[in-house]
Amino acid sequence: MSTIKLEIVTPQGVIYDGDVAMVTLCGKDGEFGVLPGHASVVSLLDAGVITAKTANNKEIVVAVNGGYAKVSEEKVSTIVDGAVAVKDETGALSANIEKAKELLKSSHTSDTAIATAVSRIESIK
Repeated sequence: MSTIKLEIVTPQGVIYDGDVAMVTLCGKDGEFGVLPGHASVVSLLDAGVITAKTANNKEIVVAVNGGYAKVSEEKVSTIVDGAVAVKDETGALSANIEKAKELLKSSHTSDTAIATAVSRIESIK
């Protein structure tokens, strides 16, 4: 299975850096998925949840409060103001779910986007 490199970076450091089979980003105009070989694009990110699946079908979930994404055929680079890893490659839920909800609620975006993202965080199993 082909993969694409995903980087999620905050001013405090790298939250995730690894290869994934697909990634879903929370763009300003709505969610969009990225697969290996995707056309190049630059997008604003809204407060929300970035999800990714690894080649061995493990799920990665990271709550972000906005930023930018640069997509190329081989790589997705995101630079976000703040992020909290909720679920990692091991499948373990993070103890940071409450921190993720607080991060989302503190962002300066629409109440609808925040409510949607918080709902997604709360539904993770």
